[in-house]
This record gives sequence, C-alpha cells and structure tokens, in this order.
Amino acid sequence: MHDKNLLQLFTDDIGTARQLLELINAEYEALSERDLPRLQDVLTQKLPLLTLLDQHGNARSRLLGELQLSADRIGLEALAARSPLGDALLQNSDELGQLLADCREANLRNGRIIRSNQASLTSVMGILRGGESDTPGLYDSRGSAAKIGQQRPLSQA
Repeated sequence: MHDKNLLQLFTDDIGTARQLLELINAEYEALSERDLPRLQDVLTQKLPLLTLLDQHGNARSRLLGELQLSADRIGLEALAARSPLGDALLQNSDELGQLLADCREANLRNGRIIRSNQASLTSVMGILRGGESDTPGLYDSRGSAAKIGQQRPLSQA
C-alpha cells in the first residue's frame, strides 16, 4: 500500500514540477521584459506549487520511515526491490529529480538576471543622485582630479 501511495505522490509531483518549470520560464520572460504585473502574477502562482512539493516530499519521507527505510535513494531502492511497482517508483523518482534540477537551474538563471538588474538600477540611481560611481574622475579648473561626489546632483544642475 505504501508503494502505491509513493507512486501517486511521485506522479502528482511530476505534474507540479512541470507547472513550476513553466512558471519559472514565464518569470524569466517577465524579468527580461521588466513586466512587473506579470512577474507578480507568476510569483503568486509559484508559492502554492512550492508548498505542495514540500508537503509531498515530507509525506514521501514519512512513508519510507514507516517502513523502517531511509528517506533517500537507498531507502527507495530497497522498497522498489520488494514491490511490484518498483520500476515505476524508480523511474518516477528519476523523472521528478530531473525536473527539480531543471527548476533549480532555471531559478539560478533568473537570479542572475535579478542581480544584473539590481546592479544596473544601483548604478543609474547613483548617477542621478550625483554620488560616487565607477566612472573615472574629471579635472577641475586647476587641473586637479575632481571627484564626482563633489559635483552637484543632476536635480541641482
């Protein structure tokens, strides 16, 4: 009975992970286009999927624990060895693992875009505020290097 429950959890989570991957890719598009309303919508849709995956992961661990098996691949292989559903359990576990790895990779890609956008925004805001930046210093009327921070902000120019 536990093997059927595990198989059902794997099957459900494969569908959930596919939906999550689609949402992460939609998030990438929204980040690239800087479409904030769409990004907010995607983030709202992601949270229940992540919660469901976490709950099912805990349920799988609990089911294996009830059978006195470890909640890892070794425990799953031990169950698969004595279950008529063993091959399906291992195949679904592998498929879910690959989908979750794809989700992690896509999420890291999105994180790089977010960090890049933050750096660009910080740079632009520094220029608009007249603060220090990475641009080389300018020369003042005496030929000395003038610091950008000594110049007036754009709003006071």
